[in-house]
Amino acid sequence: MMRIGLISDTHGYLDDAVFKHFDHCDEIWHAGDFGTLELADKLNSFKPLRGVYGNIDGKDIRSVYPEKIRFVCEETTVLMTHIGGFPGKYDPRIREEIYSNPPGLFISGHSHILKVMYDKKLNCLHLNPGAAGKHGWHKVRTLLRFCISEEKIHTLEVVELAIR
Repeated sequence: MMRIGLISDTHGYLDDAVFKHFDHCDEIWHAGDFGTLELADKLNSFKPLRGVYGNIDGKDIRSVYPEKIRFVCEETTVLMTHIGGFPGKYDPRIREEIYSNPPGLFISGHSHILKVMYDKKLNCLHLNPGAAGKHGWHKVRTLLRFCISEEKIHTLEVVELAIR
């Protein structure tokens, strides 16, 4: 079993509470718009970090983190990208890959809207942790925690950090 902390859209701001909420996680996954490489390094020094760059991230972050990643975690195929849309409205940049080779878990950020949706057509769970940073139009800063065991995603928790 892997315990995952999922965060996105920090835009250079990292709330100290993130470390408390991710303390028992095995890995942190960041779905883009880190804002600074220093923020990514801080997360990576705390727990193993997987991440993708977002549309606001510069060359320094893009040289370390890819636009999208596909990997297997506990027998579950994961696809993560920053701008990806959601079931029924996948972004054109990712649509063909999702339909031709569906993952078990699809993660995106960008919208600053917390979403947990299941795509019945593809047998795929979609997660968007919302935004953990202070920049943007969201009202509440959020992140997600969950576990993956074999091919099951379970004990999903929404964490509200604070009002933006």
